[in-house]
Amino acid sequence: MISVKRVVLDVLKPHHPNALEFSQTIAEVGPDYRVHLTVIEVDENTETVRVVVEGNAIDFEAIQTAISKLGGSLHSIDEVEVQGGPDNI
Repeated sequence: MISVKRVVLDVLKPHHPNALEFSQTIAEVGPDYRVHLTVIEVDENTETVRVVVEGNAIDFEAIQTAISKLGGSLHSIDEVEVQGGPDNI
C-alpha cells in the first residue's frame, strides 16, 4: 500500500481564521498530523501561506475539504513524499 507522508501546499486564505486556527483545523483532520504554516504574503483581504502537513497516511481529499471549509483555496501542490509498503515489492 502506498501512503502519503508529507505534502507542501500553496494556499490562499482569508485573514480569518488566523494562521493558528487554520493550522489547528487542518491538524484535526488526521490523528497524527503535524502542520507547519508559513505566511508568505499578505494583502488587504487574503494571505498566501505555505502549509506543510506530515503524517503516517495523509488523506489529501480531507485536507482539501478542510481548507475549502475555512474559506481557503488550494493554489498548488508544491511537494509530495509518498512511501510504498511491502506489498508493492
